[in-house]
Amino acid sequence: MKIKNNFGELVEFDVTKLASSLKNSGASAEDVDKIVKLITPKCYEGITTKELYKMAFEALKGLSRSVAARYSLKKALSELGPAGFYFEQWISRVFQSLGYQTETGQHIKGHAVMHEADVIAKKDDKTYWMECKFRNTDDAKISVTTPMYVLSRIKDISGIDHKLFGTTTQFTDGWLVTNAYFTSDSTTFGEYYNLKMLSWDYPQNRGLKNLVDANVLYPVTCLTTINEIEKSTLLESGCILVKEFVENPKFLRLLNLNPEKEQQMLQEAKELMTIKISE
Repeated sequence: MKIKNNFGELVEFDVTKLASSLKNSGASAEDVDKIVKLITPKCYEGITTKELYKMAFEALKGLSRSVAARYSLKKALSELGPAGFYFEQWISRVFQSLGYQTETGQHIKGHAVMHEADVIAKKDDKTYWMECKFRNTDDAKISVTTPMYVLSRIKDISGIDHKLFGTTTQFTDGWLVTNAYFTSDSTTFGEYYNLKMLSWDYPQNRGLKNLVDANVLYPVTCLTTINEIEKSTLLESGCILVKEFVENPKFLRLLNLNPEKEQQMLQEAKELMTIKISE
């Protein structure tokens, strides 16, 4: 049987890939077996991976909401829009959690023109210009023109003293970060010019998914116990990471949830924070 992937290609249905994606989200072997047995008979020729995802997600919610939340990470990142502002805020938080100092919303004067920075990061003696490319579709790919463009911006701002992080510094390196995918030309270009790049699956085994799972850096849009309006309320109030919600009760009060739903949300959030599925 063939299924249609996110890029519109017909490929052979591989049940082991479905099982692996469930296992990588923290589902137990027993739950993986249950869901595979539930979904497989419902599959048909030409079913899309998006439809498969929906069936698996709904089945997971009935077994473990925190596992379903992890399983929905890619979709959750696509909800940090619509223009990517919250994605930039999330990336800033991610790098803070990894030991970087970060700033957003800065305007940097280059040799030729002014540049608006998505994220600026600093660690040790390195200061990074971070370009964030947000996409809200599963099949989006970042073409080679984007790292070319980023490299030209970095060239324009390099070799100039800037007042950042309470000191005078110069940009030393650049990052290109996306929730989508890179084309092979993009990664080849980035590797040749030493541009640091991060996407959903790049670098291999060290992409965004791996980074989030290993460091429990889930965005609040992962949560399955609250609706879209409640997620928007959290984002607008400055609550970007699940751990911020767990650590600061003021965000919970903003939602005015009934006691039962509040308890469900807290349980899901705390499980996401305490159960690490990979290193």
